[in-house]
Amino acid sequence: MTPGFFIVFEGGEGSGKSTQAQLLAERLGSDGHEVIVTFEPGATDRGAEWRHALLDDHRPLDARAELLLMNADRAQHMAEVIRPALDRGAVVICDRHSPSSIVYQGIARGLGHELVAMVCAVATSDVIPDVVLVLDVSEAVARQRQPTAPDRIEAAGPEFHSTVRESYRHLAPLYGWTLVDGGQEVHDVATAVWSAVTNVRLGK
Repeated sequence: MTPGFFIVFEGGEGSGKSTQAQLLAERLGSDGHEVIVTFEPGATDRGAEWRHALLDDHRPLDARAELLLMNADRAQHMAEVIRPALDRGAVVICDRHSPSSIVYQGIARGLGHELVAMVCAVATSDVIPDVVLVLDVSEAVARQRQPTAPDRIEAAGPEFHSTVRESYRHLAPLYGWTLVDGGQEVHDVATAVWSAVTNVRLGK
């Protein structure tokens, strides 16, 4: 695959993105591909500082400041990690990317998804993922997976996270994201993910 192939996992808190990203990476790696697994925010040295401000610091943060910090991290991530890997033909699997901002800051924070999509396009130099997989889980499942020490966004409250889930579901057809039932057994979710990725790769 040249240039590379860009896969993004999305979804609300507790949707199982990290688990499925790793399982997919292992399967693609076993097929002989170079696979880079990464995440947002915080995958670069500068990004780690911005991640602290975004997630670990629980003081109030203006929605516009949150959006711009997220995209500062994204621009650095694209320059240091994602674009170089894609340019050499690697498969990049990212836990969160621009769709998170479109949903979290665009809808849940009320900035507007069209505006946020434009900001993200600047940060990414218009690099678009080949496939975006949205792992959809019920609010009950998400609550069961809630960490004991939630970060600033995880602690935003049930109404916020309900809006996030519905926004992913609503915007998926508009942006071409693939919804996957993340409430199934881990193996079944992985099978659905593999099917979605294979369909896109074969059609490329």
